[in-house]
Amino acid sequence: MVEITIRNRVKLVRIEQGKYNQGELAKLIGLTRQTMNLIEAQNYNPSIKVCLLISKYLEAPVDHLFWMEE
Repeated sequence: MVEITIRNRVKLVRIEQGKYNQGELAKLIGLTRQTMNLIEAQNYNPSIKVCLLISKYLEAPVDHLFWMEE
């Protein structure tokens, strides 16, 4: 079985936009700030639903925010 790692640039895009702090974005999506921190630190793979919501609120394509590495 191939090992796949999910990477993201959520923190980078969020900070570049300056629209939300970590807690605000987490609250909009229905997560805790701690879970959002884990996602941004590459220590938690979010569900597809969470990826789509992050994409919606950051107004960025999912494939710009998340990608796979083998």
